[in-house]
Amino acid sequence: MRAFAILASLVPAALAATYSLTDDYVGPNFLTGFTHQAIADPTNGRVNYVNQTTALAQNLTYVSSDTIIMRADDTTVLSASGPGRNSVRIQSVKTYTTHVAVFDIRHMPQGCATWPAAWETGPNWPDSGEVDIVEGVNDESPNASTLHTSPNCTMPSGIVQSGTPVYTNCDATVNGNSGCGVRAPTTNSYGPTFNANGGGWYAMERTNTYIKVWFWPRNSATVPSDVSTSGSASVNTSNWGEPYAYFPNTDCDLASHFAANNIIINLTLCGDWAGAVFNSDGCSGNCVTYVNENPSDFTNAYWNIAAVRVYE
Repeated sequence: MRAFAILASLVPAALAATYSLTDDYVGPNFLTGFTHQAIADPTNGRVNYVNQTTALAQNLTYVSSDTIIMRADDTTVLSASGPGRNSVRIQSVKTYTTHVAVFDIRHMPQGCATWPAAWETGPNWPDSGEVDIVEGVNDESPNASTLHTSPNCTMPSGIVQSGTPVYTNCDATVNGNSGCGVRAPTTNSYGPTFNANGGGWYAMERTNTYIKVWFWPRNSATVPSDVSTSGSASVNTSNWGEPYAYFPNTDCDLASHFAANNIIINLTLCGDWAGAVFNSDGCSGNCVTYVNENPSDFTNAYWNIAAVRVYE
């Protein structure tokens, strides 16, 4: 019986309930449902996060009825001794525990030095947990979805998922805070290939039993109708098929490692990850110098998001 129970925990459980739409972040709703965080970048990037007033005035944030654009400045040559390139980091006003978040993304920031992320975390990091849904650097595909937690949270081997695990220890205090990550199985999940395909949908389901992440490219025949339909009143994740990232509570008490989390969408440049692998990812020179001296190279460093929908 014990062996069967362990084996069953490695398979994505089809026990999901139907979730109802509680927050529909579309267009102007991003300006009221999220705050622009004018904070020092905790990942030490070469960016200067600006407040909402500045972001709107400098066209670093733009909204229409069905779109939010968030970008880095692409006109200013920076002084080496001055602040970083102006950029945007937004955080949801509301926090969430058990929920499903669906991200309808048309374009993500691309280019050398870029480090875009759509993720969730709470106060007192890493004690509140962190779920990285969309994240990568320097145009290196595929996407990686990762958990970062306090100690004593690991993922077992033999998990049934379509993605490829990278690390299994989620503890943020080991392995240089690599967390326990899973790479998506397709290259069009991140960067220029994602953008050339018109983007797609990411979805994350969080319960106390598991956390799952799915990706469907734009125009995919497999995207569920409750995901692709704008403003769907409910979703049923049991119809979504195998996730590419599956994090069960087998060796991690998710309830104690994750608190109520905010949704964050941001773009940093260089920093602890993108800067560290800048040259090995095929980018030339020094990352910070590159960001300072080449503003026009960041013309494509922008998010174009149709919606973020939260179901509870």
